[in-house]
Amino acid sequence: MKLNTLALYFVVFTASLFAGEAPAEILLWTNGAPGSEGKTAAEIVKTSPGGERQVSSVHKPSITPYVPAKDKANGAAVLVIPGGGHRVLCVDHEGRYIAEWLRDHGIAAFILKHRLAREEGSTYTIEQHALADTQRAMRLIRSRAAEWNLDPNRLGAMGFSAGGELAALACMRPGEGKADSDDVIEKQNARPAFQVLIYPGRSGDIQPTKDAPPAFLACSAYDRQDISEGLAEAYLRFKRIGAQAELHIYSTGAHGFGLRPTSKGALAGWPDRFYEFLQSKSFVKN
Repeated sequence: MKLNTLALYFVVFTASLFAGEAPAEILLWTNGAPGSEGKTAAEIVKTSPGGERQVSSVHKPSITPYVPAKDKANGAAVLVIPGGGHRVLCVDHEGRYIAEWLRDHGIAAFILKHRLAREEGSTYTIEQHALADTQRAMRLIRSRAAEWNLDPNRLGAMGFSAGGELAALACMRPGEGKADSDDVIEKQNARPAFQVLIYPGRSGDIQPTKDAPPAFLACSAYDRQDISEGLAEAYLRFKRIGAQAELHIYSTGAHGFGLRPTSKGALAGWPDRFYEFLQSKSFVKN
């Protein structure tokens, strides 16, 4: 009998726990992030009773790479942006678990740890700092594409809740690199090749243009009205202007379903639907 998707994922996930230490983080700016000068407070990591982590007090934004073996890599890559209301980062069920799933399916994944605009006492803003971190991460990944065996033209962004808001913003903003920059990273384009918006925040503000990167949209019907109905309306905006989009609204779950080893039913299969989406758009081969 074939293992179902959930069982197979659990086997892979369990094996990954014992495969070694987590990958090392890579700072987005080695000499400090613009706007974080003088901020030396340490990161705060809180762990839930179920063992999932929430990170806050981020002043040194970074990415953590989950790169498949060279013989397994298919060339596609995803910047994974956890949610948390811009107050914390839910780095496990909206970060590590999906990054491991992607890596095990031949897709390079990079978890973004960005600065938090709504954390108590924060001086950061979404546009000037969190979005800047997102764009810098896209540029950094592209600058090292050859090292990580990925195609810079097949690098997308996947965001959950507040992270979905950032992924959408990155697709709605110009991303051209600075050709005359002394920084090789800044020469790269920051616009994602595709966007994966999982119960994104501010769904009603998603205003795609006709050349918008292809979008995979997903949420639960039992999410907040502004997200579930807002995402349906965003899909219609994609459709009306002729931009490519695919929408999944699940009849189970709620906000924040992400991906966990305990996920079950249709919600456990949304990464498979995303993989099929990548195949349909030729970001990975059938």
